Amino acid sequence: MEEEFKKQLATKDALIKTLENSIQTLKESLTLKDDQIKTLEGSLKIKDGNIETMEKTISQKEEQLQKLTSTASISEHIVSEKEKELESVLKDKNTLQDQINRINSEITNLNKEINILNEELGKADRELEKLELENESLKKAQLEAKVPKIIDFTQVEISKNDILDKMREILNNAKHNVMICVPKIDDLQVLHLYEVRNFVNLKISCFIVPSDEDQANLVEEFLSLDNISLRNYSGEDRFSINCDGEELLLAIIGNKDDNFLAFHTKDENHIRLFSSFVMDAWLRGRKVNE
Repeated sequence: MEEEFKKQLATKDALIKTLENSIQTLKESLTLKDDQIKTLEGSLKIKDGNIETMEKTISQKEEQLQKLTSTASISEHIVSEKEKELESVLKDKNTLQDQINRINSEITNLNKEINILNEELGKADRELEKLELENESLKKAQLEAKVPKIIDFTQVEISKNDILDKMREILNNAKHNVMICVPKIDDLQVLHLYEVRNFVNLKISCFIVPSDEDQANLVEEFLSLDNISLRNYSGEDRFSINCDGEELLLAIIGNKDDNFLAFHTKDENHIRLFSSFVMDAWLRGRKVNE
C-alpha cells in the first residue's frame, strides 16, 4: 500500500514539474510577444510621424506646383519635374501606408496569439492547482495509512524536553489552580514558574533530596514565591499537569530513555477520569518544611 502511494506521488510530482515548466514557457512566450508588440508600436509611431511629414511635403509640393502652373513664365519642364517629385512623394506615402497596414495586421495577429497563450496559461494554472490538491490529498492519505488508530507506545520516542516544553505551554494558559508532578525538583527549572501570574496557585510534587545543597536552594527559591506549594514525592515515575481542570497532560516514564506513555487532552471526560491519577502524587507526597 505504501509503495503504491509512493508511485502515485512520484507520478503526480513529475506531472506538476512538467506543468510548471510549461507555465514558465508560456510566460516567456507572452513576454516575447509583448516585446514584439512594443517594438512594432514603436515602429508604427515612427512611420506615423513619417506619414505626417510626407503629408506636409505633399501639401508643400502641391502649393509649389499650383504656383508654378499659374506662372506663365515658368517652363513646362520645371512643371514636369515638380509633378514627378509630387508623384514620387505620393508613391512613398502609399508604400509607407502599406507598411503601416502590415504592422497593424501583425499587431492584431500577435494580440490574438497572446489571447490564446493567456487561455493556455489559465488552463495550465488550473491544471496545476488541481494536481497540487490531488498531491496533497495523496500525501494525507499516505500519512493516515501509516498511522494506526490505536498507538502502541512501547517503542515510541518522546523526549523529556518535549514533555517539559508542552507542560510549559499549558502552564502559560493557567488562570486559577494548577497541579504539577515531575520526577525531580531540577525539572521544574525548565517550566519557568516565576513567569506564572502570582494569583495562580501551583501545587507541585517532585522528588527532593533535602541534604543536597543545590536542591535545598531550589526549594527555598520556589517557596519564596507565595503561590507555590511543594511536596516531596519519591516515585519519580511521571510528568503530569492539570491546568484549571480544563487541560491535562500525563506522561508515564517507560523502561527506556525517551520512551513515555504520553497524552494531552482538553476533553472533560478524560480529565475527570485522570485527574485523580494526577492528584495521587500530591496526596502521597510529604510536606516540605519552609
